[in-house]
Amino acid sequence: MTPLRHLTVCADDYGLGPAIDRGILALAARGRITALSCLVTPPRWAAAGPVLQDCAIATGLHFNLTEGEPLSPALRRRWPRFPGLGVLMAQAFLGRLPAALADEFQLQLQRFVAVTGRAPHFIDGHQHVHALPGVRPIMLAAAHSLGLPLRSTGRVTGPGFAFKRHVIEASGGWALRAEMQEQHLPAVPALVGVYDFDPQADYRALVRGWLGTLPDGALLFCHPALGQPDAGDAIAAARANEMAYLASEAFAVDLVEFGVRLA
Repeated sequence: MTPLRHLTVCADDYGLGPAIDRGILALAARGRITALSCLVTPPRWAAAGPVLQDCAIATGLHFNLTEGEPLSPALRRRWPRFPGLGVLMAQAFLGRLPAALADEFQLQLQRFVAVTGRAPHFIDGHQHVHALPGVRPIMLAAAHSLGLPLRSTGRVTGPGFAFKRHVIEASGGWALRAEMQEQHLPAVPALVGVYDFDPQADYRALVRGWLGTLPDGALLFCHPALGQPDAGDAIAAARANEMAYLASEAFAVDLVEFGVRLA
């Protein structure tokens, strides 16, 4: 018999909007995800976060540098609102990121703890910003000092060639993975879940492709949402598609077919 492979399924963006939170909590209650990652910068976090005090699955901090407003007063003087991902990446590779990013991380961490009543189980970054130059040292230092797992983006797998996967790896993922290995930090063997959020995409076919190729211990990140879409959510249709599949019997059937157990 082929040995079972284990897969962590992490739903990102908890705290960003009511539909996202509903979807993530519904999947957690059904045992269809094994972790969730939280944005704590939105004002609604104060109301959304306490629910997680009784959450049975791992909950992490989704360090945010691209959505809404910074928490750090020093950073707000530079960025009244966070820049888009493209601008952030350009400044990162030009070595122009502000020193106040370290304060921003600490404030987001403190806000997570203040609302949930405990430290996060892991840390990562919204839109993979944690791997960028200038951000990466902050996250590595936090992983060491807090003793927390950090999401590795150095090996993003899936069938066929995908430009977006390569961009994630090349824009900091490879460097992050190498530094984690040098510093003896644990890293997942592969990350899966990358696609272009096309609302016409067959999400089940995508997941089956990932299930067929992932190594034991891989991490699938996803972005579900349930019900009325959140205002301004650019990937709302893709979120609904992900939710429908992950909540369906088809997902359970596919896990069994490919010999994968959620862990």
